[in-house]
Amino acid sequence: MLFHTMVGSNDIERSKRFYNAVLGALGAGEATLNVAGSGHTRLFYRHEGGTNFIVSEPINDEPATVANGSTVAFSCNSPAQVELFHDTAIANGGTSIEDRPGPRESAMGTITLAYVRDPDGNKLCGIHIPG
Repeated sequence: MLFHTMVGSNDIERSKRFYNAVLGALGAGEATLNVAGSGHTRLFYRHEGGTNFIVSEPINDEPATVANGSTVAFSCNSPAQVELFHDTAIANGGTSIEDRPGPRESAMGTITLAYVRDPDGNKLCGIHIPG
């Protein structure tokens, strides 16, 4: 259903370092750099399945801000990869939020989650849903 998800950045080079490391831990390659017609820089990350994750300087030249109540969740292939997602994010300027990474009971059974904020404050989740 989704083609892409985009978050804003106030420091595209800092975001590139952060997301190259964090998404690299999930198997995504480094960002493809794109300069929009407006001159603003964007980072495109692609992963299996064709979904795109984009980090962009805001086109309206206003500061990038976080969306209250929004989370971008990245699929992980194991509980260990959820932990790696979390630890890599923290090691690269992210902030751990909510509960420690680990199992949670949900309507889908026991899932494994980790929540972090990127250096711009965007809320991210690493999630593993068995089977």
